[in-house]
Amino acid sequence: MSIDVYLNGEFLPIEKARVSVTDRGFLFGDGVYEVIPVYAGHLFKLQHHLQRLHNSLRGIGMANPHTQSEWQEILTRLTAQLGSSDQALYLQVTRGCTDVRDHAWPENIEPTIYARTKPLKTPTAEEKRRGIHAITLDDPRWKLCNIKAITLLANVLARHEAKQAGAQEAILISDDLATEGAASNLFIVRDKLLMTPPKSDSLLPGITREIVLELAKRHGIPYAEANIAAGDLHTADEIWMSSSTKEILPVLKLNGQSIGNGVAGALWEEMNTLYEACKQRLRQGEEI
Repeated sequence: MSIDVYLNGEFLPIEKARVSVTDRGFLFGDGVYEVIPVYAGHLFKLQHHLQRLHNSLRGIGMANPHTQSEWQEILTRLTAQLGSSDQALYLQVTRGCTDVRDHAWPENIEPTIYARTKPLKTPTAEEKRRGIHAITLDDPRWKLCNIKAITLLANVLARHEAKQAGAQEAILISDDLATEGAASNLFIVRDKLLMTPPKSDSLLPGITREIVLELAKRHGIPYAEANIAAGDLHTADEIWMSSSTKEILPVLKLNGQSIGNGVAGALWEEMNTLYEACKQRLRQGEEI
């Protein structure tokens, strides 16, 4: 089955989709993106993702090319191709094409809008419990990490360094504070208190992060948005990483040392159960 992509107002087979070499996304990484999970054909927290897209566009001085209802119509049609399956939907907006390669952008430039969907493979229950290994690295990124920009070279290098070290993720350290992963948000548990760094320019406000905090509040799990010192990581009872496609994963080893008892912790088990129930409600068409 050939799956069409959406490109600048058209639904096209991916092999026929073309973007100009003069596109500022190609030349400068001048654009933003979103990744939206889809469960049983239902877009997960779509309005939250669209609001973050809007915030990212505003952060780089771009107008949103579509209203929320227009975005919903486009993305619903795109995901309908795979029916009631679980999907990962990628959406990207760049500033568009210019005749002259210049850092300064011209007025009234037409954005390039691209979206595609593909089957979503989330970790199995067993894979989640096996957890991941992580390393810590100095954070080399720019000062506007709250913008979900397509300029991801620093993140790519961090993940590669983690892979070279036999780990699956890198936790980034800035001014002796742990901020987030190369492609995930960070949580720790200490004395049954769930903690995550507060929103700031130093980290991306993850949608899964927000859901975890919503679930903690709803189910009476003590939590705090507070700075996490780099030294707090090795003394934490639990460490989690969260993202839209990997969901919530426990970190069982950090820099080669076991975290807690070296197994998925009790609070992670509780939160993972709550998150799975949230997904199941969405699969049944309920609002979450």
